[in-house]
Amino acid sequence: MSEPTPTVRDRVLSLPAAELPAYIYDLAALRDHAAAVRTALPERVEVYYAAKANPEPEILGALGPYVDGYEVSSGGELAHVAKAVPDRPLAFGGPGKTPDEVRAALELGVDRFHVESEYELRMLAELARRCAPGRRVAVLVRVNLPVPDGALAGSSLAMGGRPTPFGLDPAQAVDVIRALADGTYPHLELLGVHAHLASGLEAAEQLAVAESVVSWATGHGVPLAEVNIGGGMTVDYTDPEHRFDWSGYGSGLARLTEAHPELTLRIEPGRALTAYCGWYATEVLDVKRSHGEEFAVVRGGTHHLRTPATKGHDQPCSVLKVDAWPHPWPRSAAAGELVTLAGQLCTPKDVLARRVPAPGLRAGDRVVFSLAGAYAWNISHHDFLMHPGPGFHFLNPSTTGL
Repeated sequence: MSEPTPTVRDRVLSLPAAELPAYIYDLAALRDHAAAVRTALPERVEVYYAAKANPEPEILGALGPYVDGYEVSSGGELAHVAKAVPDRPLAFGGPGKTPDEVRAALELGVDRFHVESEYELRMLAELARRCAPGRRVAVLVRVNLPVPDGALAGSSLAMGGRPTPFGLDPAQAVDVIRALADGTYPHLELLGVHAHLASGLEAAEQLAVAESVVSWATGHGVPLAEVNIGGGMTVDYTDPEHRFDWSGYGSGLARLTEAHPELTLRIEPGRALTAYCGWYATEVLDVKRSHGEEFAVVRGGTHHLRTPATKGHDQPCSVLKVDAWPHPWPRSAAAGELVTLAGQLCTPKDVLARRVPAPGLRAGDRVVFSLAGAYAWNISHHDFLMHPGPGFHFLNPSTTGL
């Protein structure tokens, strides 16, 4: 179980049933967490927020004082983030960039391009010549590196260290780095190397990957200004109180920057910054028994909160009892201790959490799912069955204008 903060609890209980489901974001909690992360990191480690985790404008704005820039991975994200947080540095990453997206990024003056292939490099070079005359466009070469044995053992999602569509094979990457360094592409400037290899790693695993990436990047005799070691810091959905060890990670990165004073390191956290500030609140519609197990059907479901279905986990949650019952018919209620929480979709995969301790759960009670501040609404299949969308509530907006 995962208890909401008093502020979140009060807002959830104050909402009329017709305004559920709803996402509740505690922006004060987000600012506090982002400030603690920034404090834990050495000065020569830049933080770019991976906007794909949660691109709500209020989230982007709340993070503004604590990040050096934002990473976007499509033309749509590029336009959205540039509008939400204007005049902030942007890095454009992700595979399959189209010529129109690259043109738009050049016109917006994107700070860095993460090049994913030799073809993309040639496209960027030609479009930079045409669309950005008079300036050199900064490039980081994304490389799919081999990793130390066991370094990705704890990963929930691997983007590198094995055959994937992300980045360049190391041998190709070396050729691209040397071509950029020797002036083959006069409109492009080699800034450094990018290697986001996995998600769901603890601090020690992240440091092992970082050391491996920096060692590879600096081993080719080509001067580099920056090494981007990506994001992927773990968020533990089985234990919401367990947090990534930012202090230990920062200490390890400090040692790495001391060993390489010529380099700026950059990280791109997404989920690990915003997951904890978000809650998905809903109402129990019905409780029923099937083949010896009890199920509660709630408003909404995985078409609003896709993460548990995608990752195959149970979303942490808490039950808020509601005594008022406005209908003339009797409430359905659980007879046992454990209840599986399912949504309204016509598929057995629409399950948010299995066998939740919820004795006496009744129709009309409310359920609040935590760790819903990242990869939730924005990755969900909203239009399946055409149920109403959730509401959005942003608590504790800044009074400083930041």
